[in-house]
Amino acid sequence: MANLALTFAAQDYEHTRALADGRVKAEGIGLTCLDLFPAFTFQRMLGKREFGLSEMAMTLYFSTLDEDDPPFIAIPVFPCRVFRHAAIFVRDGGSVREPKDLIGKRVGEFFFYGHDAGVWAKGVLSSEYGVRHDSYSYFIGGLGERPFGPQEWVPSRPPAHIKLEHIGPTRTLDRMLEAGEIDALVAPVAPPSLLRGENKVRRLFENYEEVERGYFKKTGVFPIMHTLVIRRDIHRDNPWVARALYQAFKEAKKVALERYRGGAFNSHTTFSLPWLTPHQDSVRALMGDDWWPYGVASNRATIDAFARYHHEQGLSKRLLTPKDLFAPETLDD
Repeated sequence: MANLALTFAAQDYEHTRALADGRVKAEGIGLTCLDLFPAFTFQRMLGKREFGLSEMAMTLYFSTLDEDDPPFIAIPVFPCRVFRHAAIFVRDGGSVREPKDLIGKRVGEFFFYGHDAGVWAKGVLSSEYGVRHDSYSYFIGGLGERPFGPQEWVPSRPPAHIKLEHIGPTRTLDRMLEAGEIDALVAPVAPPSLLRGENKVRRLFENYEEVERGYFKKTGVFPIMHTLVIRRDIHRDNPWVARALYQAFKEAKKVALERYRGGAFNSHTTFSLPWLTPHQDSVRALMGDDWWPYGVASNRATIDAFARYHHEQGLSKRLLTPKDLFAPETLDD
């Protein structure tokens, strides 16, 4: 079989690096890897279909499936996963002290309505604390030093009943939170005001690691932010490519995780993070040896939770299932 040339665009993740540097090969595929910041990848893939294979935000991929001719099909590989209780920020000393206090308040959401971090954070607030996504009003825009206007390339659109205002290209959500113009903020990264340590902004869940571990223990859900998508025309002409890529990405992840769990002789001296060994031990005790699973079966609770949150928040027309999302060759592992 001659190699099929594909360009793969994604951020440089340790669990995909073995494919980028050639230690792992995808059978029948000549893969050219581009290291791009996710937002740039998403915009270029959604706008001009520039790559054969790319990282894609789950919410953006879900939204493309409502199109008459969906442009992509995914494989159950998840390069970016983050628990999102830590993504909710409030004014220190303000009126929001616990989740229920968000009802009726003004909440900033970074980038656009339906950002992955927002879908998960709002989904958790609803399912775990009874705070519905439409029980407060939204202010959408830039977070810190780089204000921006509406992102027209984004396919996700809020439902009509949502109270929403875009803050425009001159204001930032961080400054609005500091000034009390909004009461809370949902963002995938910490706002500058928190990083400056001025004690004006704090996380809603200050003990977020404890809360997130409890959420995983209760639900088995490890939130997925991004998946990998193949252009559907490539998959249509080469249906074998999905399985070949899936196997290759699993092998690359195995290479990465072996650096952590290398047995008695691995004291984690090749890493720069102190106390990594006890942290790994606590993660393995909670999440098992494969704490970053690929595939449908190992992620069914997480996939179903995201699909439910996405649909409940008015971002997808129907409740999607794994058969709607992933190449059929990758559903059974």
